[in-house]
Amino acid sequence: MSYAGDLRAVLRHRNFRRLFATRLTSQAADGAFQAALASLFFFSPERQTSAGSVATAFAVLLLPYSVVGPFAGVLLDRWRRRQILVIANLLRTAMVLGVAGMTFADVVGVPLYTAVLACLSVNRFFLAGLSAALPHVVTRDELVMANSVSTTTGTIVAITGGGVGFLLKGLFGGGSGADGGVIVVAAAAYALAAALAARMDRDLLGPDLDEEGPETREAVRRVAYGLVDGARHVWSHRPAAYALTAIGAHRFFYGVSTISAILLFRSYFNDPDDVDAGLAGLASAFAASGAGFLLAAVITPWVTHRISKQRWIAACFAFAAAAEAVYIFWLSEWLLLAGAFVVGVAAQGSKICVDTIVQESVDDAYRGRVFSFYDVIFNIAFVSAAAFGALALPADGNSPAVYAVIAVGYGLTAATYAFATSRLTPYGNRSRGVSSGSGWTTSGAARPPHPRPTEGPAPSGPP
Repeated sequence: MSYAGDLRAVLRHRNFRRLFATRLTSQAADGAFQAALASLFFFSPERQTSAGSVATAFAVLLLPYSVVGPFAGVLLDRWRRRQILVIANLLRTAMVLGVAGMTFADVVGVPLYTAVLACLSVNRFFLAGLSAALPHVVTRDELVMANSVSTTTGTIVAITGGGVGFLLKGLFGGGSGADGGVIVVAAAAYALAAALAARMDRDLLGPDLDEEGPETREAVRRVAYGLVDGARHVWSHRPAAYALTAIGAHRFFYGVSTISAILLFRSYFNDPDDVDAGLAGLASAFAASGAGFLLAAVITPWVTHRISKQRWIAACFAFAAAAEAVYIFWLSEWLLLAGAFVVGVAAQGSKICVDTIVQESVDDAYRGRVFSFYDVIFNIAFVSAAAFGALALPADGNSPAVYAVIAVGYGLTAATYAFATSRLTPYGNRSRGVSSGSGWTTSGAARPPHPRPTEGPAPSGPP
């Protein structure tokens, strides 16, 4: 089915339309807000940008997500997820307006970083809540289509929001005052997203609990135990465990590539003093990546009707390896944009499949914790990439040796994931051959008496 056909199929569900509208509005605001942050942190004339400074900024912005993520998971499995979507957007509206005020006042350093961290920490609740809520608004057979449409369109809208933010910055006259104006526009969009989320029924998005859980305060105190329990739940559902491991490796190599691109546009392709040209070049790279996301949304449902999701994930990483290998020998701005497009296809194609595998494989009572754990993996991998980039990348971002590491890393990830999942057959959970709705088990494991494949006819061979 085409992207347009997938969109029509899932939009027939009224509750999906409401969740979708909430996602798109909020992610458009994310794009505008992040465009302003990129201008403030990476392309400000008064700031010198190096691999170390970029790594520090990413570490400061992302490490707290790894602290907030586990708490978000516990609460997402106990609080009404619809309420979280409303309250998170209202909180972000107030916090982002605070960041705008600090930007207008030229506040820099720790106070500004702290305020931004607060805004982005709340975002963890919202994004994890969206993923955990999706199975409540579409049927199981439509999860691949819904993930394709939701995550890809949301990413494209975020990139579009970033482009709008870049244009608004020019209209507002440039400088920190213009960045503050863009942030105010983002705050208004967050308020609109809260209003859209409030249109859904309070109990629509779960969680579905089989038994009464502990009080929220006690649950929060037991976060560490809950994380271990969630990790065990994932590990007992091997398709999800393998998928999360693979996407974590991807996130590391993608992070190194992103940091390199920032430095290349800041200091290699452009004069370091011409920050507008550098920011415009980076915006072009994000636009190319967004086009890749859109293509992934179009082709992934079609491909996964013909081959397994596991095979498509491995193929995506192989495509990324080939794209990154080109830079070992040739590097130009146009080649970088072409590579951004290919890696965009690979990143979004693999993410659509990983999201779907996780949603199919884990129980709903654990889903919030699992997707928050997913966020933790994403952010730790990116912070690790930032640390590696700080040590390995020169100030202008051009390092054939680093490109070789990225290309080989993607290739090994593709091969390892393909080998691991080739041992799975479409009957149930790997562990002890017990079916858990994941749709896969180990070759040679005892088949459950009533196998439940995850979608359509079972693949004719190993994925």
